[in-house]
Amino acid sequence: MRIATWNVNSIRAREERVVDWLRRSDTDVLAMQEIKCKPEQFPRAGFEAAGYELAIHGLNQWNGVAIASRVGIADVATEFAGQPSFGKADHEAVVEARALGALCGGIRIWSIYVPNGRGLADPHYAYKLDFLATLRAVAAESAHEPTALMGDFNVAPRTEDIWSETDSEAVTHVTEEAREAFRAFEDAGYEELSRRFIPAPNTYTFWDYKQLRFPKAEGMRIDFVYASQSLATHATGATIERDERKGKGASDHVPVVIDVDWKVG
Repeated sequence: MRIATWNVNSIRAREERVVDWLRRSDTDVLAMQEIKCKPEQFPRAGFEAAGYELAIHGLNQWNGVAIASRVGIADVATEFAGQPSFGKADHEAVVEARALGALCGGIRIWSIYVPNGRGLADPHYAYKLDFLATLRAVAAESAHEPTALMGDFNVAPRTEDIWSETDSEAVTHVTEEAREAFRAFEDAGYEELSRRFIPAPNTYTFWDYKQLRFPKAEGMRIDFVYASQSLATHATGATIERDERKGKGASDHVPVVIDVDWKVG
């Protein structure tokens, strides 16, 4: 079984690229982040024609998560227990569309879009840390089940996971607080699978559109797959699909793919 995660940065702008990649890569389940649309706006036709069912959670033109599966979708949840809400001082706090869970082929898949944090003095940074801590606590409760937390974590866990730790766009991605919040999933019984198979530096998953970051190889590794041990023991390989950052209409992220020796059930 092949599972993958991809921050698509607007699915309506990239439907053809995503569906084409699904066909070429022979992926069974894709967790998507930053779809930037409501469910009724999601371009379903191409996915369904390719044999994929969809679960979609989006509230507006920001954020949004989805799962495409050709091995079934059941028991869908549009947030995890206790998921923090966020709102500016002059707006009511809401639980944003940043988490979507579903049972796909016997594996509990979560598409996760962790808040960026924006700045160290910004309330969004405290929101980010709270989001990670709450998700970790909830994940610990289901660590005995085959579970994958897949998505854009907006954390560069190690020095080699970012081209420069002084990058002003990533100040909230490299703090010890954020890195510790990311590592805490290991204590909850999870393993980050892409690192097992792809340990080398310069294995980025994101390159900003600004300042020619991609051709300059100035990126970050911020997209990951954390798996419970009952799933991790079945993992057989991983790839980071760097070529998907190339060409017209590319997302600023690329897919992270995990292969598991798993009987669909």
